[in-house]
Amino acid sequence: MNMHSNLQAGPETIDTPTPKDHQITPRDRRFGRDAAHQPGRWWLNDDPVATAFYNALSLTFPRGEAFFIESVKAFRDVTPEKLQKEIRAFVKQEIIHTREHVALNRRVEEAGYDTGKIEKRVIESLEMTKDRPAIANLGATMILEHFTAIMAQQFIANPQHFDNADKETADLWRWHALEEIEHKGVAYDTWLYATRDWSRWQRWKVKSLLMLVITRNFWTNRYTDTLDLLAQDGFTGFRTKMKLFGFLLAKPGVARKIIVPWIKFFLPGFHPWNEDDRHLIDLAESEFEAALPDSIQAA
Repeated sequence: MNMHSNLQAGPETIDTPTPKDHQITPRDRRFGRDAAHQPGRWWLNDDPVATAFYNALSLTFPRGEAFFIESVKAFRDVTPEKLQKEIRAFVKQEIIHTREHVALNRRVEEAGYDTGKIEKRVIESLEMTKDRPAIANLGATMILEHFTAIMAQQFIANPQHFDNADKETADLWRWHALEEIEHKGVAYDTWLYATRDWSRWQRWKVKSLLMLVITRNFWTNRYTDTLDLLAQDGFTGFRTKMKLFGFLLAKPGVARKIIVPWIKFFLPGFHPWNEDDRHLIDLAESEFEAALPDSIQAA
């Protein structure tokens, strides 16, 4: 199986369900910068388990999103013009996401957590990708972008995920989520274009194997990282593990609620934009606008 791409320009268009009129708009927003902002150690409903999960996830983003950017950019200049523009907007969004999660991660450290072990694991994981073919890294990015998109749908559609959370931190996650939905098709369309000479069977087999491996690694690492942060609060043992499983699978159950969208990835003809969920982007945007002072709305 040839996992290399010739990186040669091909057709000037790509046939994809991505809406023709869809726009990707980088939103340069900042969260939690006020010196008076004190989110507290357990910023999500005073719940150490929920807080630890999102903190652990955030700690992966700065280096992870740099990897996404480089993986997609490797194919930008040989893709059709419309997709090139979408990749550029995707890159801008991811750069801003990185900046905001760096700031959030700094607040996690200021709250007293040692993040070194988690960051070391992320670095070691990414070191393993350096000698891989560009198409393999693009495939991994395409999978992880699907993960972020289906989790993002939950974060906006179900407000319970951030009930009683520190507002600035919850707003950061919702803002990140709406942009993940907005650019959810970019890595996938880049993958489709880069593998346009593959058979449908070959493409399906490779992406399905990647999804199975990455799913195992994603949840194993998030579970381990969350337990690492919880241990720093003195929560260890069987009961703590059961509480984490309850958080992921019962209430609010973010892992349970993305099972169906995860399964859809394996269906023939899958594409992220087979489900047009731009209404969630509009919903999140309207909530941000409603929260702005009247003077800013009128400006």
